[in-house]
Amino acid sequence: IALSGSFSMTCLWCDLHKGLRIEISEQPHTMRQVTNIIIALQKFKQVRSTEFTDHELFNIIIENIVEGAVNLCFSALTSVIHIIYATTGVIQCTVCDGLKKSLVQSQGTPNLLAVTLRGGNSNRSVGINLSTYTTPGCKATNGQPICLKIAQSNLYLACTKESGTSSQPHLILEACTHDHLRKPTTIEENDGMERFLFFRKVTGGSINTFESVKYPHWFISTSKNESMPVDMCVEEDTSRQKVFTLQDQKVI
Repeated sequence: IALSGSFSMTCLWCDLHKGLRIEISEQPHTMRQVTNIIIALQKFKQVRSTEFTDHELFNIIIENIVEGAVNLCFSALTSVIHIIYATTGVIQCTVCDGLKKSLVQSQGTPNLLAVTLRGGNSNRSVGINLSTYTTPGCKATNGQPICLKIAQSNLYLACTKESGTSSQPHLILEACTHDHLRKPTTIEENDGMERFLFFRKVTGGSINTFESVKYPHWFISTSKNESMPVDMCVEEDTSRQKVFTLQDQKVI
């Protein structure tokens, strides 16, 4: 049996007579697919036939639970289903929207504001630490995964909904001391930290968009009006600015 690690974001496929191939899938797997893997693993133990009665199949499952092969299967499936985001570096910068408004920290609220800064007020623009991530074995078709942190603080931009509501996603500043973010290494899909991740796409060399990983098709955006909160909006919303430029960039 050939066990290959193809990462084409398609499906998990199993043919008991031709072998076993595991590929990345975004869809939940059925118990029958798991059972097929268990049966395939039996071939490694030189099982003579793959024609099992219901009773024999039950015994195989129970035997593998005892011997740990089921754990091996679920471990393999976990690595297939979960996407792991691994950090690759940090860029420090300031951010302006498409109308040249700078991002400044709002006093007393967990928000950033988009404000046109003039004269000697440019120091009000917050520094942003942009941590870049990669998804090993997967093509970044949605953009570069990133986290956005207020420099010299533990405040991160997070896309979230109010608990227990069906409201639309909002952008907030959230204090976080989680090890994954204090010392960015990896963030796993569905580990509760995806609210801090955004897909960054760059067009024309300098035009950036930031799409929520947790809530696809929702983008960081600003109002066309002055001194309004930075928030989320859907891609089709033309009343808000969804493009940004990074200035004063340096690698840290």
